[in-house]
Amino acid sequence: MAGTKNYTVLDYGCLKLALLSLGILLGCYFADFFRPYTTVLWIVYILTFAWICCRTFVNSTRQR
Repeated sequence: MAGTKNYTVLDYGCLKLALLSLGILLGCYFADFFRPYTTVLWIVYILTFAWICCRTFVNSTRQR
């Protein structure tokens, strides 16, 4: 975590682009493997997205 304190917006943008590219590549190579688990993956995505939204928006309003 100490290393990320020196990141700029461009650094975070490159990190996000790298992770997006990795996800797309993995999706291309392992599409047949993950196809039966699509529902589980959607559930995991929705739950983790909701968690991050709550941690970001609900906790930020409580600290004010």
